[in-house]
Amino acid sequence: MQLTKSLIKAKRPCNQGFRWFIRHYAEHGHYQEMLDALVADGRSNDACWLLDQFGPTDEIRVVDALDADALVFAGSLKVLGDIEAGSLLRVGRHLRVSRGLRVDGDLIVGEDLRSDGGIRCTGKLAVGGELRADWSIDVGGPLHCGGRLRAGGELRCGERLEAAGHVSVGLDLEVTAGIACARGLQAGGRIAAGGGLRAGQGILAGGAIAVGQHLEAGWGIRAGEEIVAGGSIRAGESLSAGGTIRAGDGYGIFAGLDVALADWAQSARVSAAVHPPDLISGHWTGRAAG
Repeated sequence: MQLTKSLIKAKRPCNQGFRWFIRHYAEHGHYQEMLDALVADGRSNDACWLLDQFGPTDEIRVVDALDADALVFAGSLKVLGDIEAGSLLRVGRHLRVSRGLRVDGDLIVGEDLRSDGGIRCTGKLAVGGELRADWSIDVGGPLHCGGRLRAGGELRCGERLEAAGHVSVGLDLEVTAGIACARGLQAGGRIAAGGGLRAGQGILAGGAIAVGQHLEAGWGIRAGEEIVAGGSIRAGESLSAGGTIRAGDGYGIFAGLDVALADWAQSARVSAAVHPPDLISGHWTGRAAG
């Protein structure tokens, strides 16, 4: 794919970026070669701008391993070994890694990201499609996933986590800020969020659920241990905890918000180790079975 001077000028680049193009390419240049040259010249931000303007390509690159300070690739990238990247790794379409992936900066993938090992990213992680790692995922900044998110081990996020699809974590899920999940959320261990947690469908944790602000699910909420929130607890259907259920001071606990009163005994059940003193709605059944 060739980019001409007129095409780039029509996108209204910054003066410095356009002068760089004139110096290096005069009238036209190959898209990916231009991205590589910008990154090599320490202009990763300009390379990202170029990718934003002209979008991804259908090119597929397969390499044995990747060790680079920064890379901006417009197509799909398949790495047969490990990835070790510095300040930035950005891929326009799919990224597939046969082993582990580590980026000491931002990791941005336009479509799906699949790792047969773990993923560690000290900056932000943004994936336009599905995100899957057979081992753990550790993100220092915010995490945004445009599809389903699966981690075989733990998932840790240093800022906010947003997912447009179902979230499934094999062990613990720990997020420093809030969690927003458009569908269901499931963790084999505990779920902890420094902010609020909202799921469009159900929430299921093998351990405890602890959030700093409001806890809300469109369907039911179930935890193997206690459920604790700094704000209100709101479930569209049933609410169950192996331990206690506690809302923040001055806040209530609501179950069955999307269930007719006549159906509360079947679909708005509330069970816990003790009766929650702030239970406002729902059908109390006593201690959870098992």
